[in-house]
Amino acid sequence: MKITDLLTKETIVLNMTASSKSEAIDELIKKMDEADKLHDKEAFKAAIEAREQQSTTGIGEGIAIPHAKTSAVKEPAIVFGRSRNGLDYESLDGQPSRLFFMIAASEGANNTHLETLSRLSSYLMDNKFRTRLENASSENEVIQAINEKEAEEEIEETSTDDGSGKIVAVTACPTGIAHTYMAADKLKATAKEMNIQIKVQTNGSSGVKNRLTENDIAEADAVIVAADTKVDMSPFNGKHVIEVPVAKAIHEPQELLKKAQNKEADIYHSSEKSSEGTNKKKQKTGFYKHLMNGVSHMLPFVVGGGILIAISFFFGINAADPSSDEYNRFAEMLMTIGGANAFYLLVPVLAGFIAYSIADRPGFAPGMIGGLIAITSGVEGAGNGSGFLGGLIAGFLAGYLTLGIKRMLDGLPAFLDGMKTVLFYPVLAIFGTGMIMLLINPSLTSIYNGLLSWLESLSGANIALVGIIIGGMMAVDMGGPINKAAYTFGLATLESGNYEFIAAAMAGGMVPPLAMALATTLFKNKFTEQERETGKTAYALGAFFITEGAIPFAAADPARVIPSMVAGSAIAGALTTWFSINLTAPHGGIIVIGLVEGGVMKALLYILAIAVGSIIGAIAVGLLKKDLQKA
Repeated sequence: MKITDLLTKETIVLNMTASSKSEAIDELIKKMDEADKLHDKEAFKAAIEAREQQSTTGIGEGIAIPHAKTSAVKEPAIVFGRSRNGLDYESLDGQPSRLFFMIAASEGANNTHLETLSRLSSYLMDNKFRTRLENASSENEVIQAINEKEAEEEIEETSTDDGSGKIVAVTACPTGIAHTYMAADKLKATAKEMNIQIKVQTNGSSGVKNRLTENDIAEADAVIVAADTKVDMSPFNGKHVIEVPVAKAIHEPQELLKKAQNKEADIYHSSEKSSEGTNKKKQKTGFYKHLMNGVSHMLPFVVGGGILIAISFFFGINAADPSSDEYNRFAEMLMTIGGANAFYLLVPVLAGFIAYSIADRPGFAPGMIGGLIAITSGVEGAGNGSGFLGGLIAGFLAGYLTLGIKRMLDGLPAFLDGMKTVLFYPVLAIFGTGMIMLLINPSLTSIYNGLLSWLESLSGANIALVGIIIGGMMAVDMGGPINKAAYTFGLATLESGNYEFIAAAMAGGMVPPLAMALATTLFKNKFTEQERETGKTAYALGAFFITEGAIPFAAADPARVIPSMVAGSAIAGALTTWFSINLTAPHGGIIVIGLVEGGVMKALLYILAIAVGSIIGAIAVGLLKKDLQKA
């Protein structure tokens, strides 16, 4: 597929009128929509903005490549826009952007168009090519420049030299469309100028290309990992590894290559990172990173299993019990899938992926075993063992114990290396984790069940205080560690049969996007046109309990937005617990309101709690923010 199959005269804007980043995005999307390339203009815009929140796509040197891969795209396409005077696109080099390539990739299509898009990204590293685009006087000249560049270009996948002084690299970005390949080509071009041999593996949307072999890695003097997403580091054990964001490979390739050539990087051992002086920072945030890895992998079990359990209650509270008069076979099957299987795996999965985050693959098995012991080997008659408390401890125990074992065995002879991963690591780590968990889990179970009993005994103002805390925490970082800690607490009580605190967590999580959506409707003079459009999307995101829908507003004005959202969410959480709302589903927002125990009246009270919190949050934002004309 040629680039001009995706970029046509109908998707070229030679003289953009936009003067800001938000206006540029709107102008390019409008052109895309006019060319009939989109199913849903607003959904595509939301995907573009979500990518911008991860990191700006203004890569510098006058170029911006906003891009998204989403089902909102009807047909893969590229829109080219040019701003004669340039505009502030929050580029990495702080300079105005003049050339814009908005890339729309569709989900479910073959990989041909993704390879074409990556090829275009590579061409933009050529100064002469960019100059031709800047000076083009018509759409035809743009098309001609691209066709001629494509005809003359031959992308070299590997070096053909003898391998002496060789460097290998991996590039990857969250979407794997543009930055992945631009970084790869910049490294290859710079290495050629410096007479350095290099092979670069790209982890893109269309899969891994130019994969590094064991021999490539063994011959390399050093490894560069330029990535903004997870990369399997296990093949690089024992090598000098430099870890940097993908943008650094685009803008500082010479510096990276010099450091790699001089081996100015720590030797990588298991989960030890050498990210150029950021070790201290990673150590400070490591706990949250490991916890979030466990929680994020656990969530599909929570959502899928929890909603199936809740649906089974539609047939009667005891419909899954064969001995009950309410018994229903379908309800029993739902409860078996959701409760006896999906929910049963929550704690082991949480522990397993916490340990995996700490110690890579060798930590996963002992983490799973530790989590399983946490829920099965407690105190007789104490229900689900030490639950989430035991799972958290098991995950961190297994992870750091495995790390210690790996370091302890570093000194073994080289001929035993193959035995480590298949024999020594699993046996020693599972044994150590299992023995410790068996010894401490009875005590953890007593603590866990004592805490749950105390929470269940709360009433009136006391339980409302817990609701305030849970609801407020859901809005502090809107999907971050504090949010997830509150949500995990709600899940822990849900699993034990207490449904009040998960109701407070869901209410607190729904308020921020709903409140910001309402604020953009009530106080239009305090928000830009783009923010008002984002507010429309936030209504839907909030309704379905996607707290992250408020992040664009919080990122733009954290001092005013976050306190307002915390206040609204805290009030919603307090009202939910004050009304004694019990919700049997852990996720879903509006679609599970009908699962509130107590019938229609309780469901209406739950909606009232969420509405009051949202209104208060919206009013607080409206009072704190200044009019645009005065700001």
